[in-house]
Amino acid sequence: MNRPLPLIALLVLVLAACSPAAQDVSPGKTSTQHAEPSTPRSPASTTPPEPDVNPADVGANELGEIPVLMYHRILPDGGGEYDLTPDEFRAELAYLHEHDYHPIRTVDLVRGEIDVPAGTTPVVLTFDDSTREQFGMSGDDEVDSDSAVGILLEFAEEHSDFTPTGSFYVVGSLFGGTAERGKKLLRQLHEWGFEIGNHTISHANLSRLGASEVQAELAAGAAHIHDAVPDAEVATMSLPHGASPAEPELAQYGSHDGQEYRHEGILLVGSNPAPSPFATEFDPVAIPRIRSGPDGDLESGYWFEIFEREPERRYVSDGDPSTISFPEERSEELAPEFADRANPY
Repeated sequence: MNRPLPLIALLVLVLAACSPAAQDVSPGKTSTQHAEPSTPRSPASTTPPEPDVNPADVGANELGEIPVLMYHRILPDGGGEYDLTPDEFRAELAYLHEHDYHPIRTVDLVRGEIDVPAGTTPVVLTFDDSTREQFGMSGDDEVDSDSAVGILLEFAEEHSDFTPTGSFYVVGSLFGGTAERGKKLLRQLHEWGFEIGNHTISHANLSRLGASEVQAELAAGAAHIHDAVPDAEVATMSLPHGASPAEPELAQYGSHDGQEYRHEGILLVGSNPAPSPFATEFDPVAIPRIRSGPDGDLESGYWFEIFEREPERRYVSDGDPSTISFPEERSEELAPEFADRANPY
């Protein structure tokens, strides 16, 4: 017959069970272990928390302007006026890195979710038309090193503080290959953290279409993306040719044949930097872009020189996404809805 243990023995057993040595700390079960980060880094992977930064020490100005750069094809001969050579694209990335610009996506700009290191400026890299030169992979899943994506990834490998991200605005033809291959590439971009945005299904000039046709183009564009990447959030779009429909709100939301679309942000083919998302003049459905180019009037090289001459125009982060820091004399530029986050100095 089993006999009950004395009270002291029971207490010893309980204490032993509660001791650290008795707990399971085998590999894979401890809460301090994490998976290694994937490559390339996703925009969701934020930099380590910074120590408290005095906004004045870094010249924080989160009411300043943000360049939204517009890219098309990356071609060996440079193509047309909207295109670059691979070396020109590499040179622009080098300039951005050397001058403390930090890539984000359009949706981050629109939502005011800007998480970049103190003293740096966000820059949005946007790619229109989903061309072969923007992203290609060989049969063994090697990224084309002279494509836009290949150059971005290579640059990130060489500069550990550079986040390879941006926003791709796609049409029905995806990166110049077969339909299935295009879907695979789109899924890969999504997995790597790039934003996938709407550019209509056929690159249509929306100003020439009726209301039903506009909605058909945009609904089909959104459906095309979701067919390849069901969990993609199609939150922004860029206007083909920069042309808005006669009823501008149809670029924002609508439906056709049971397929709905809703865009929080709309990109123009403008020629100047975008206002801060915290400024009164920011309009999320009319975001201007700067055409990339080293020499032309109103191209990226032109605006970078202006920012160098007039640094007070440039958005500079305080390193804390929860606050909006700026020189006190600019207080009137802050949109009222952000008053609770204001940190003037």
